[in-house]
Amino acid sequence: MAEPLKAMYNELFIRQFGERVRKEWEPFDSERFAALTLAEGWDELELKGRMRRITVSLGAALPADYPEALTILEAISPECRGFPYLLFPDFVQVYGLGHWERSIAALERFTALSSAEFSVRPFILRDPERMMEQMFAWAGHSDEHVRRLASEGCRPRLPWADALPAFKKDPSPIMPILERLKADPSEYVRRSVANNLNDISKDHPELVLELAKRWSGDNAATDALLKHACRTLIRASANPEALSLFGLNEPAGVEVIRWEPSASAVPSGGEIEIAYEVGLPGESGAKLRLELAVTYPRKGGRSYRKMFKLSEKSIAGGATLAGKRRLDFRDLSTRKHEPGAHRLALIVNGRELASAEAVLLEGGAERG
Repeated sequence: MAEPLKAMYNELFIRQFGERVRKEWEPFDSERFAALTLAEGWDELELKGRMRRITVSLGAALPADYPEALTILEAISPECRGFPYLLFPDFVQVYGLGHWERSIAALERFTALSSAEFSVRPFILRDPERMMEQMFAWAGHSDEHVRRLASEGCRPRLPWADALPAFKKDPSPIMPILERLKADPSEYVRRSVANNLNDISKDHPELVLELAKRWSGDNAATDALLKHACRTLIRASANPEALSLFGLNEPAGVEVIRWEPSASAVPSGGEIEIAYEVGLPGESGAKLRLELAVTYPRKGGRSYRKMFKLSEKSIAGGATLAGKRRLDFRDLSTRKHEPGAHRLALIVNGRELASAEAVLLEGGAERG
């Protein structure tokens, strides 16, 4: 199994980082910083818990004056790039809410080195009008990382972050930012816009559909963004209006020729292959989107469904669309597999047309 992400924050990282700070500011007690960070309970902390422990330990070892402490971190920040250094924006959100201008400038600097998408959210919650004005200004920044922050930081349902309940209820403060970024030259930025709209679609599907109709056809890059933005409406909700917007009409006349898993029982950690084939027996062609919907059992009799794209293609009348898809039951950091029956459904243009079942065995034992 892959090493958990939290393992990047280990004793070696802590001590090397402490030495980097000490070289910039000689009074920094790197041994005390390491002792505070690695104190009781460290091993049990998950990723965000470890990051916050580092932040608080930094706060205890750096100058008590926040602007002075921030200056030290800014001085070493060019050497501190990548995911582990999300702790720099975290330091700003923990200690800098009362220093608005200073903190906003620091977040603008740090986001290009790691990302400040999580750390802008306390500022939004504290003063949403002022912060959204800042986010709109960032949407016009020359750096794509800062422009992405303008969109990503105000997502109503940003993963790993606290939700923004006011924006879930009323996303109108977000819309000027997304309008400004809808045709951004950076795919990195446009993908964030799509993810923001996908969040909004879970609470306001009609708003996103109206916007998709209005934006559609103006720009090829924006059109691609819109399809990703409407993915929940297309996949989880099977919204007919959203499907039709992208040429995925009701799958009338589609014939399922084959929907067959390679085994009906799978050992723990194993895999199966699912063969599929559908056809259009008449003369009319159609654009078809084929997906595998897997219903995974959970403890306590609950379950959840996950969708996997199989194919999306326009085919002529009388033609078929066929292929195979491997389904892996190895445990991941993001998904643990429970033994039991897994329902495997074929979804064509949002409609279930066939199903089968595969039983995941417990402990890899074979069943007779």
